[in-house]
Amino acid sequence: MKVVLASCDRLPLGDGDEESLVAALQRDGVDVEWRPWGGEAEADLVVLRTTWDYPDHLDEFLAWCSSVPTLANPLPVIRWNIDKSYMAELAAHGVPVVPTAVVRPGEEPVFPDGEFVVKPAVGAGSRGAGRFTDHAAARAHLEALGVTALVQPYQSSVDAQGETALVFFAGEYSHSFHKGPMLAQGLAEAESGLYVEERLGSIEPSPSQVALAEQVLDVAAQLLSLRRSDFLYARVDVVEGPGGEPLLLELELTEPSLGFKLTTGEAASRFSKVIQEAASRS
Repeated sequence: MKVVLASCDRLPLGDGDEESLVAALQRDGVDVEWRPWGGEAEADLVVLRTTWDYPDHLDEFLAWCSSVPTLANPLPVIRWNIDKSYMAELAAHGVPVVPTAVVRPGEEPVFPDGEFVVKPAVGAGSRGAGRFTDHAAARAHLEALGVTALVQPYQSSVDAQGETALVFFAGEYSHSFHKGPMLAQGLAEAESGLYVEERLGSIEPSPSQVALAEQVLDVAAQLLSLRRSDFLYARVDVVEGPGGEPLLLELELTEPSLGFKLTTGEAASRFSKVIQEAASRS
């Protein structure tokens, strides 16, 4: 069985988080290798991982994805999830989300009261995301982006509690990790050039967070005419709203970091198993 983990030219062997996954796959007898996206990727399964330069080459990336018949997650999922305007669609179907306004180039934004976040609708690693109170500065940032963007009220709970990232494999909950606050006032600095460095730690999610994550995946699957188990991997990022309720901040179905370094080897073993099952069906 041949499995390719898709990366990018600047991170050809990933970012180090998935060493335990590679080890688990090799232990299970899988022929696995890293390969930057864009070239040939013949395998029983090609799993998108650290393809984090795709926002700079979006058309090329999607064309490459469409050329890979054994892609995970599959192309219809990637096309839908790559544009974070899906937040408005999920909200319209009853999912509790951080309030999200979609602003297209040339449109006049309506900014929330207090602090708010502006970020490109298509982006990875928090690049291009900024936290503002000054409307003129935020408007200038929107103009500089020159693409469809999201405007969201900043959730002050993040400063004290951060975000909870809940990871699912084939629709089943696997593990969670904690992400500390990243956005100071102004534009986030991507130290690596591909993603803003995060402060990560282990965490046990609350039952209400797990319930929200499952609701998010169920609704997303319904919108895409899929089953929840069709998502080989998913990461649901949740924050606490003003009343203490969990809110969806982002649904990652394209190339999320999965926090293997913060878990036991059991998480990597679980992912290895679902990868093998998917590869055997290809």
